[in-house]
Amino acid sequence: MTHYELIGSRGCGSAIVEAALRLAGLDTHLTDLPYLKPGPGRDRLLRLNPLGQVPTLILPGGAVLTESAAMILHLNDVAPHANLAPAPGSFQRVRFFELLVRLTSAVYPTFTYGDEPERWTGPGDAARRLRAATDERRETLWRSIDQQVGAPHVLGDQFSALDLYVAVMTRWRPRRAWFDQHCPRLAAVAEQAAGHRQVRDVLHRHFSGAGD
Repeated sequence: MTHYELIGSRGCGSAIVEAALRLAGLDTHLTDLPYLKPGPGRDRLLRLNPLGQVPTLILPGGAVLTESAAMILHLNDVAPHANLAPAPGSFQRVRFFELLVRLTSAVYPTFTYGDEPERWTGPGDAARRLRAATDERRETLWRSIDQQVGAPHVLGDQFSALDLYVAVMTRWRPRRAWFDQHCPRLAAVAEQAAGHRQVRDVLHRHFSGAGD
């Protein structure tokens, strides 16, 4: 295989990696599938990624990456011209790592467990409590991150993949209107990133017709 293959679902975090691949200018085959729906697509995904999650990225040569942060760091190595991460040794690099890990290890799991809480608790009050608790935790995390965001990008003058995460994740609950009111810095970063033609095209492909 001489190209990358990105397995994802529309509206999911695969949009972040798809935008990074577009910015990097790498030859990519996109495989969209309803990743929780039983069938051949799900079966193949599970063979490649035992967690059955998207995005899953297959590299030229067949190696598989299953975590978006690892994908972003890999793409930065192979396509530094895309400016997905600050230069090694810089203080901005430290800030980049800090916020990248917080987005993927703290904010992202609130969706993993809160989007379909019945998968973890079964139906009933426990599921409703888990949904409410993850929603509340997410809003707390976003408010904290908003205090660390610069302008016009997360890292101030320097674009990075953090802007892609924000552009996509602010379209998920609690939705853009909430960010406009409670996290204006993040809302502005998302708007700035969406103004980039390649990012805008990816967002349109994933979220066209979805309410904000």
